[in-house]
Amino acid sequence: MSELLEGPLWLVGAGNMGGAMLRGWLAAGVDPRQVIVIDPAAKDLPEGVIALPAPPPDGAAPAVLVLAVKPQLLDVVAPGIAPALERETLLVSILAGVEVASLRQRFPHPAGVVRVMPNTPVAIGKGVMALHGSGLSADAAALAERLTRPLGLVEWIEREDQFDAVTALSGCGPAFLFRFIDAMADAGAALGLPADQAARLAVATVEGAALLAARSDESPAILADRVASPGGSTREGMNVLDKDGAIRDLLARTLAASARRNAEMAAAARGE
Repeated sequence: MSELLEGPLWLVGAGNMGGAMLRGWLAAGVDPRQVIVIDPAAKDLPEGVIALPAPPPDGAAPAVLVLAVKPQLLDVVAPGIAPALERETLLVSILAGVEVASLRQRFPHPAGVVRVMPNTPVAIGKGVMALHGSGLSADAAALAERLTRPLGLVEWIEREDQFDAVTALSGCGPAFLFRFIDAMADAGAALGLPADQAARLAVATVEGAALLAARSDESPAILADRVASPGGSTREGMNVLDKDGAIRDLLARTLAASARRNAEMAAAARGE
């Protein structure tokens, strides 16, 4: 057994996010033989991981069940999974918009439920995971933390209704940043750089700047002003971003749209 996990883990769904978390756990030392992926469409799984279309027939319950299917598939997978769980099973859900109450309706046996909002960099140990628990013992909370800590930054949130904001900011955030990188590369190419070179420069620039921001004691706003000398080329470009609050307004509207959609999915899971 690994230090992270003392019993079997069932991963229901091994798509983009579930697969990323699985790779992160294995890189952190979880024995692949402890993991059972329940996904009839699973493919290209790491060596040693067992894949099944349904719960194993031996009747043994998992120590941890991780729900990683699309939220729309919750009612498809729940009837086949729920009877196999026990009170001691820790239920971990990464389903956006599906609240604890909705999970308990479908999975009545587990005492401890943890909602987690991860993002895709968990596969390289640089993810962000917001956690909110219900009915957790000290041991269950510690287990949830052990499982998520190797995947990146772990933040517990006090109120479940904060998940809409967390999902918009860090859950959806990588996609928004990828769009920014792509647009930055296109802008560089429009100035005359070869497209492939502009793409490499954009990715490396964002990577370096993000690492600098993460390691600095100063805020990103101060770091930006330090790069932008008065009257210089950086300041001229920042004037475009800052004019009439353009970049702040764009991101506020972007995150608000994602947060609204998350709230709509939560309402759908409640049957509203």
